[in-house]
Amino acid sequence: MSSPNAAASTLGSDARLIGLVGLAHAISHFSQLILPPLFPWLRDAFHVSYTELGAVLTVFFVVSCIVQAASGFIVDKLGPRPVLFVGLGMLGLAGFGYAMAQSYWMLLGCAVIAGVGNGVFHPVDYTLFNRKVAPTRLGHAYSVHGITGSLGWALAPAFVVPLAMAYSWRVALAGAGALAVVVLLILWVNRSVLSLDAKAVHKATGSDGAGSEFGFLRIPAVWMCFGFFFFYAMALSVVQTFAPAAAGRLHEVPVGLIAICLTIYMFASAAGMVAGGFLASDPSRCERIVGVGFGVAACIALVLALADFAPVLVPVMFGCMGFAAGIAGPSRDLLVKRSTPANASGRVYGVVYAGLDIGQAFAPLIFGRLMDHGQYVSVLVGLAVVQGVLIVSAFNVRRVRREALVPASA
Repeated sequence: MSSPNAAASTLGSDARLIGLVGLAHAISHFSQLILPPLFPWLRDAFHVSYTELGAVLTVFFVVSCIVQAASGFIVDKLGPRPVLFVGLGMLGLAGFGYAMAQSYWMLLGCAVIAGVGNGVFHPVDYTLFNRKVAPTRLGHAYSVHGITGSLGWALAPAFVVPLAMAYSWRVALAGAGALAVVVLLILWVNRSVLSLDAKAVHKATGSDGAGSEFGFLRIPAVWMCFGFFFFYAMALSVVQTFAPAAAGRLHEVPVGLIAICLTIYMFASAAGMVAGGFLASDPSRCERIVGVGFGVAACIALVLALADFAPVLVPVMFGCMGFAAGIAGPSRDLLVKRSTPANASGRVYGVVYAGLDIGQAFAPLIFGRLMDHGQYVSVLVGLAVVQGVLIVSAFNVRRVRREALVPASA
């Protein structure tokens, strides 16, 4: 049964909400990739190794994971809007902090601030969608959410590298902080669109004293969703960091073509999410869509690992893999929606999406070692295996959800 807010929503109000939440989500993903393109500059400025710079990202994702799990409870207590504003403010502050850093340890401290800011977005975003967007448009909302995230990733290097080359890395990071502040101001001007009645939220979530705040942790499907997102983040991390280089070594791809593989993947993924939003209009088939999407992506990864073909085809194959994975994106989010109790939206999304941060922190430890030992085929085969695990995980979510419904109906 849909909520009164969702039932009364109009296309116009839904579009405004989806657009504003998507804009905020783009800045979240943008903040995740502002440092890696600047590693050559930061390495010289602070006289540190790439391993030490990688540790800055690890700190970011570990803090984000902890905050993401905790912020779901805060969202269910206070409502999503104030939490969203604090998150954007922290990302802006971290950007300016990075720009003014005088030592490696200051970079680490700013990564903590950025991780706190990044950790609030998924509980906030999906609480707003699930409580304010009409159920028939949720698939499109999730599609836009995924698209803006991918575009945020694609924008980060295109934004910071030209500024660093024209001026300095400090100007580039200050510009990233300013961009977060601009988005915060846009959302503040449109704050009425993001409002939720606090008393209604308290009553719906059980935070008014009725019910258990931790009861959702006993739902098996919640932990299945957590596992799904852990493996999803591992697959994404491999694509973002190692897969293009591994494919380039295997197929003797020129450096210029290797560099565009990730960009093509991200834009193709965004296009796939548009199609996936229409397919996800029927929630009952979300597991099958996830299975087909990641099944195709896994097959492409295996072809990249085992087949012999012209180097010019490698970026094309990354585009096809991104499109297939993108189609599964909106249905991926519906897996969580269908497993979430009506009174625990923020908490469930906070815990489940913490799996993303853990997966992104964990994957480099495995696949980075494979790259160091020149096991490029293993990197791509491993990517295919992780994508295959995603298919099994999606259907396991459906299985445990149905098993939970049988006793309830009985």
